[in-house]
Amino acid sequence: MAQGLLLITGFFSVVMFGCAESCIPHSIEEQLPEVLTVGYVFLKVDLDPCDIKVVQVTTSNSDFSAQTDGNVITLSVAAVPLREKTFSVFIHDQSDQIKKVDVNLVEKSKGRRRTKRRWSMLPFNIKENDVPPFPKEIDLVASDSSVNYSVYYRISGPGVTEPPIGLFSVNSETGMLKVHRPVDREQYAQFIFQAKVFDRRTHKQTDLPLPLTVNVEDENDNAPEFSGSLQFSVMEQCSTGTLIGKINATDRDDPETDHTKIKYTLLTGADLFLIHSATGVITTKTAALDREVQDKHLVTVQIKDMKGADNGLSSTGTATISLRDINDNPPTFRETAYAAKIKENQADVLILRIPVDDKDVEKTPNWNAVFVISKGNENGNFRIDTDPNTNEGLLYVVKPLDHEISKNVLLEVSAQNEAPLVGTKATWASIPVDVTVGDEDEGPEFTTPTLLLRVKEDVANGTLIGTYTAVDPETKSSKGIKYFKLSDPASWINVNETTGGLTVISAVDRESPFVTDNMYNITVKAVDQSSKTGTGTVLIQIEDLNDNEPNIPVKDMILCEKDGETGSVLVEAEDKDQHPFSGPFTFELGDGHDGKWKLKDIKETSVVLEQTRDLPTGQYTIPLLVKDLQSLGKVQTVMVRICQCSGGECVAQQSSTALGVWGILAILLALALLLLLCIFFTFACTTEKEKIYLDDSSIGMLLKSNTEAPGEEGKSSNIVIVPTTAVDNSLKGAFIDRQGTLTSGTLRRQQTLEQSTQQSIYKTSGRDFIMTDSQNVYSSGHYSGATYAEGGQLKYSEFSSLDTWKTNGLYLDKKLTFFVTEEEGRFADDLLHTYGYEGVGSPAGSVGCCSDQGGDEDLAFLDTLGPKFRTLAEVCAEK
Repeated sequence: MAQGLLLITGFFSVVMFGCAESCIPHSIEEQLPEVLTVGYVFLKVDLDPCDIKVVQVTTSNSDFSAQTDGNVITLSVAAVPLREKTFSVFIHDQSDQIKKVDVNLVEKSKGRRRTKRRWSMLPFNIKENDVPPFPKEIDLVASDSSVNYSVYYRISGPGVTEPPIGLFSVNSETGMLKVHRPVDREQYAQFIFQAKVFDRRTHKQTDLPLPLTVNVEDENDNAPEFSGSLQFSVMEQCSTGTLIGKINATDRDDPETDHTKIKYTLLTGADLFLIHSATGVITTKTAALDREVQDKHLVTVQIKDMKGADNGLSSTGTATISLRDINDNPPTFRETAYAAKIKENQADVLILRIPVDDKDVEKTPNWNAVFVISKGNENGNFRIDTDPNTNEGLLYVVKPLDHEISKNVLLEVSAQNEAPLVGTKATWASIPVDVTVGDEDEGPEFTTPTLLLRVKEDVANGTLIGTYTAVDPETKSSKGIKYFKLSDPASWINVNETTGGLTVISAVDRESPFVTDNMYNITVKAVDQSSKTGTGTVLIQIEDLNDNEPNIPVKDMILCEKDGETGSVLVEAEDKDQHPFSGPFTFELGDGHDGKWKLKDIKETSVVLEQTRDLPTGQYTIPLLVKDLQSLGKVQTVMVRICQCSGGECVAQQSSTALGVWGILAILLALALLLLLCIFFTFACTTEKEKIYLDDSSIGMLLKSNTEAPGEEGKSSNIVIVPTTAVDNSLKGAFIDRQGTLTSGTLRRQQTLEQSTQQSIYKTSGRDFIMTDSQNVYSSGHYSGATYAEGGQLKYSEFSSLDTWKTNGLYLDKKLTFFVTEEEGRFADDLLHTYGYEGVGSPAGSVGCCSDQGGDEDLAFLDTLGPKFRTLAEVCAEK
């Protein structure tokens, strides 16, 4: 098959080269001018139609040079005829095939006009860091226009007129290009600038500007450098050839030369590691790398350019290779066995700390210990944890131990890790732990912690359902132990104090809320002669009896009325008993039903009650007999209300009433009467009080005194006249009283001389009026009119409410002025006085009545004042 592949490859090569031969001419004839200048392109082999990659083009004549684009140029100035009129051009492709083109040079006839051709220059090369002396010639710059013109040359661009300025120059006469100082390729790898040619006479360009390229040939002046991290890691005990990492290095020299071809070498650590000389990849050389022996390896790496040749430049660096831990070391115990002591009946007690050692990395799953009790903990009395700080095993007793059952417990404890063991043949270590249980004086213990009894719920009171006894753990005897109830939620059971017998003292009901899943429990306490106690639990499983009849929990139902349809309701029943004393139920209509309803769709616990015909709205009573599986049941009454519904609820019938004309008139009449009543009360309130102005050498105002009945002429001898008053002349005539009645009589004035403000009191027909001076007229209400005296005549005058309020203001000002004085009695008339309460009342009546009695009237009423008053009279009477 390999031979076939070679034949196919060769075939395609022949075909491709045959195609190349068909597009490349075998010979070319070219005419030449009389003089050939340097850089003159006199021939071009057209390689564009050929689909081949040209690697190199050479000539057989040293005066000419061929380029890869097919151009052939002169390397030195020559005159025609040339010494060789024929030469060959050799084209090398990528498959190392060579095509030969024969070139025949013919001298151009003088009669022919020369065709102008574009000048072209090869890239020039200069050495990096070239040594003096400078300037140094690079090469000639020439244009074929120099054949017809006397020309000079100019260059411009980077390295000439741009930084680095002045690096290159050109001889304007000969076109020789020069460099003036050393060049660092790592700073300037290539220069491209322009060359121009001018006519000496007209100073005009004789040819188009030509770009010139100067390449700086690299010198190996930069040693390779490390790039990237030199820190690596690998698992310990990994297999040979395991990849560790790659050393990265760079070189600033030309990457197309051997100056950047780096060779990697290990100067140290070659016994454990390998490095690829060309790529820098580091791998393991052995499978015996052990982190516990050495966790880090420092390896010296050399990088050298020129593929490691002696003339190459080099650098060295240290790579750190860390070994990652694996769990190849199990924890080990420091002792071969351990012992601990614990008193019986103690729980949640730390009895032992077990230390271990582990060589793996601390605080990792490879180091963290996990302790396991592999033997001796079948009853779950022990628990072992790990101290996260010390990695020790912590052995606890979590359930009390009994000295009488076992005086010693032998455990086997194993130490493991969170991570499994790898890379080792070792196994987890185990040690024995001997736990001694100390003896203690214990309280009594029941024969079983939980006693299960079964009873029926109709068991008679006084029935002994079982006995629950306890024994002393040391003596194994029940002597001297007494029993008491600790809990009995329903108070159904009595515990015999001496025997522990359990007797029913109240009806046991399985349906009681104290029963859960047919189970009822009580707690019993046993007390020995040393007052030590023990507790036990009695679970009583109650067997069900058919002691509950089926019941309809919802007896009031609503049936929404539907036009043209007979409705129905679902009746559900329940029974507190269990099967077979409960459902499925039997439903029947009770005796005396009216036939308006029937039963259908009878299920286990429900039945549908349906109308036999369309019924009007209202409430219906249906007797319904419900029986359980044992035919125990009774007739129950179901109330069904048929009504119009909204949202599943009955709604009341709504009615509306429209008001007629007479109804509206009645309302308006009532409103009119109410308005008149308001106006009446307003008038009555505004005319409640009257004012009478009198003029007796001054204008005054009479106020009606506080009387409770029609007045009489004050003739009582008990009315005391103040001695400091004097009776002035009387006013006689007619005046108008409060009710507007014209009254005649004598108006007397009493002037109080001790007051700072003169006041006059006029009495007539038992009515008192107060008249003030002309400057102080005051009243306490609104009066529609008043009568006053002027020149002995009483006159009536009108005044407004504003006068009344002004009067009130003047009165209040005078009252406040009186309050600011220092008289002791200034507040007496304005304070509430508290008097002792003397009972319901006295047959003697009011004291005020007595104050108006004359001295010669009958005092026989004193005999009816009661025994208390007689006692007071006897005490006060003269002896």
